[in-house]
Amino acid sequence: MAAFDRLLDPDRASWKLDLSRIRALVAALDHPERAFPTVLIAGTNGKGSVAAMVERALRAAGLRTGRYTSPHLVRPEERIAIDGVPVDGAAFSRAIEDVLAVEAACLADGRLAGRATFFEAVTAVGFELLRRARVDVGIIEVGLGGRLDATNVCDPVATAIVSIDLDHQAWLGDTRAAIAAEKAAIARPGVPLVVGDLTDQALDAVVAAAAAAGAPIVYAAEGVECVVSRAADGDLTITLDTATRTYGPVRLALAGEHQVANAFVAVALLEALDDAGIHVDRRAVETGLAGAHWPGRLDRVVLGDGRRALLDAAHNPAGARALAAWLGRTAPAAPPPLVFALAGDKDVGAMMRALAPAVGDVVVTAFADPRAVPAEALAVQVRAALAECAGETGRVERVHVAATTAAALETAWRLSRDIVVAGSIFLLGEVYPLLGRSDPFEREPDPSAPRS
Repeated sequence: MAAFDRLLDPDRASWKLDLSRIRALVAALDHPERAFPTVLIAGTNGKGSVAAMVERALRAAGLRTGRYTSPHLVRPEERIAIDGVPVDGAAFSRAIEDVLAVEAACLADGRLAGRATFFEAVTAVGFELLRRARVDVGIIEVGLGGRLDATNVCDPVATAIVSIDLDHQAWLGDTRAAIAAEKAAIARPGVPLVVGDLTDQALDAVVAAAAAAGAPIVYAAEGVECVVSRAADGDLTITLDTATRTYGPVRLALAGEHQVANAFVAVALLEALDDAGIHVDRRAVETGLAGAHWPGRLDRVVLGDGRRALLDAAHNPAGARALAAWLGRTAPAAPPPLVFALAGDKDVGAMMRALAPAVGDVVVTAFADPRAVPAEALAVQVRAALAECAGETGRVERVHVAATTAAALETAWRLSRDIVVAGSIFLLGEVYPLLGRSDPFEREPDPSAPRS
């Protein structure tokens, strides 16, 4: 796509945390981010899942929705969805060209001192496309942190911090408290801030930031009673009692125990929106939980010959722990091989220590992006991490190196008919087409349909 390729110019920075450029750009566009009420969702993990649940519920309530998330899996258009469907390529390209024309004018007359970063430009495109679609509500996922993230130029009617854990420390700080403070900067005076299950250190930082901003805190789990039942395949059904409503029993569309906590945040956000005059009834909320579609999160793909792959975007220690917990409950008797690739800023040791008890051989590769750790270098780190694990020293030789993602899948399939793929959303973006899923967003589940 020629228009999108213009955003990938190596002279345009991917990240440069500073709101001056995005503020100038949206002002020159006559503030598309103000054309609709927004929900702004931050967090280390889970914010995409919460965005998917909230978006599906709002659509079930009869509202026209726009969702902005990042990064994409296979196609860049996935970042911007109208009524749950990624925008078409032609509309995406037109919006990019229009935004870049405005950027050029701003550079020429001095309103911009330098070009917007990749993420800032895509965020401006997202706001513009949501305005053009005349959405009733925009569900906006924070990209990185919160305080200086480009999405923080919007004026939300509700906000959320789903979780806090160590990730992107070079940008956000080395402690959970520092990271929490960065994310809590999305708080606004008088705007409810829904808070998920945070550690004490992170929660203290969020409470302090909310108080300074004058934002009322809504604790997602406070006063909530939940009954959870687990099917043989690991899928969860919950009945949720909040202060005002009872939901369920409803079978969660998204797999994993951690999705219960995400559901708490989504429900609290939807109830806050209902209080703010954006009506979302009980049935719509239940549809959001039962019908959310968010590929790449414990996504089970079954091939025609019966081989199975579990694809998960676990890319930090917290995500690895959630994946390991799922495998501990649902994996076959023999631990499945893991196809693994990471970006360069990730904690390989912590991830492997979490995953080691739940997986068999590790097939290390690298996705086609400069941010990827080269396969041979990653293999050295994986072997070292496995050697540190008590009783795992004999597994060091069970680390395989594959030059490409396709070769990694072939190696894993030779080892087992059940495999796991994790470590980076960019890895998953290469795997989906190789498994015949060139558009992982095309199949949205029917909440009323029985599951196989």
